[in-house]
Amino acid sequence: MSNPNDQDSLPLGYQQLLDGIPSTVLMVSESLRICAVNQHFLEKSRRSERDTIGRRIMEVFPRVILERTDLQANIEQVFRSGQPMRGEQMSYRAPGISRRVYFYSIVPLSCDNGSKRVMLFVEDVSERARLSEEVRRVERRLASVVESASDIVLSTDNEGRIRTWNTAAETLSGLSAADVFGRWFAQLCADEDCEEASRVLAQIKAGSQSQTAEWRLPTGAGQSLLVSWVFSAMRDDYGEMIGMVAVGRDLTERRELEMHLRQSQKLAALGVMAGGIAHEIRNPLSTCYSAVQFLDDPDLDEDLRRECIDKIKASVEKASGIIENLLRFARPSADDEMQETDLCAVLQDTAELVTNQVKVQQISLTLSLEVPHLQLRAIPNLLQQVFLNLLLNAINAMPDGGELRVDLRQVQNLALVDVTDTGVGIPSSELQKIFDPFHTSRQTPNGTGLGLSICYSIIQRHLGSISVTSRVGEGSTFRVQLPIL
Repeated sequence: MSNPNDQDSLPLGYQQLLDGIPSTVLMVSESLRICAVNQHFLEKSRRSERDTIGRRIMEVFPRVILERTDLQANIEQVFRSGQPMRGEQMSYRAPGISRRVYFYSIVPLSCDNGSKRVMLFVEDVSERARLSEEVRRVERRLASVVESASDIVLSTDNEGRIRTWNTAAETLSGLSAADVFGRWFAQLCADEDCEEASRVLAQIKAGSQSQTAEWRLPTGAGQSLLVSWVFSAMRDDYGEMIGMVAVGRDLTERRELEMHLRQSQKLAALGVMAGGIAHEIRNPLSTCYSAVQFLDDPDLDEDLRRECIDKIKASVEKASGIIENLLRFARPSADDEMQETDLCAVLQDTAELVTNQVKVQQISLTLSLEVPHLQLRAIPNLLQQVFLNLLLNAINAMPDGGELRVDLRQVQNLALVDVTDTGVGIPSSELQKIFDPFHTSRQTPNGTGLGLSICYSIIQRHLGSISVTSRVGEGSTFRVQLPIL
């Protein structure tokens, strides 16, 4: 039987207050008997008030909870010390149901009759614990993804000071996370890129969309890596910017591959021009041969002798110029840096390379430059390769001769170059995939189909665009747009 003092009834107002609490509340006496409970506990435990009030806690709580937690000992400790105990955790898993997690607090009370009571507050936080664990699992997974990435992944605060720096960043740069924490990102770039890096980060902070750039990352001992960067803002649940994230990819291997592909395409272009080159060199050689025959005559007039010598010199210079242009074009170039470039000069030099070829195939070539000089930031030999490829494609599209035009004009801050031919044209079904690698509409056994895809990648690298319009039987126009200074 329970002690009558353990079953003192609560005033109606207090009982209603307890019943309004959405958590479990129990009042326990010093003899560890239940004095009062709220409705929430009765519903969750599926017990009646009659079967609960006056019973000891070991009769009310599952034995497994009391055995695996210190609930009973903690209640006894609060009775002895008179001090509350808050924030304790206990978990319970009944057969056939999922694990439940509870937080509980024990608060001592003193009654008017001098007896002691404690209030036990228990809150079921199973769902909260499950969500917290899920969040931690997602966080661990995201952290693992970032740390396992082969690309540089870093984050900064709103001012551009580095906050995180993944393993790939440490490996590629030779700097640990501790070395770079708190430093401005721009300080880690090569000297010539610091100003632009600061400008890009300022644009992101001002609300700009994602920004891309290619900057060098010093790695110590005077070495550096060319890295392709993508920057974007990090925002909280309210849309407020809380920092920036940057992903950087080492372009070393890619640039080497691109260089090999460009060199292969150069050699293919030389093969296409071989016929015109041979024809153009044969003419000055024939002149030299004729002049030498005249010079072999010991009785040759002195004026004629001088004329023969002059013709030989002029023919040799002409042949030498043709060969020098070809060597300059075919020579592998490791110069991969943007520089101020005159687009007009690039187009003129490229047109000169195909002059022999258009003569052989009876094609009229017109170079129309709206301005004598047009400056932009570019890699000159790469731009020349783009336009040479477009010209050779146009020449191949006119096997029976025709007209080839290169028009340059300026529209606001863009340079527009149109390469137009009167050739066979391109079927509309091929226009969408003409810049895809290995796609070619010409039945050439030695073609790789890489020419236009290389052109596309080079123009993209120069922050420009390339497009084509064509009608079968009428010809094609390739348009290149490039930003100017």
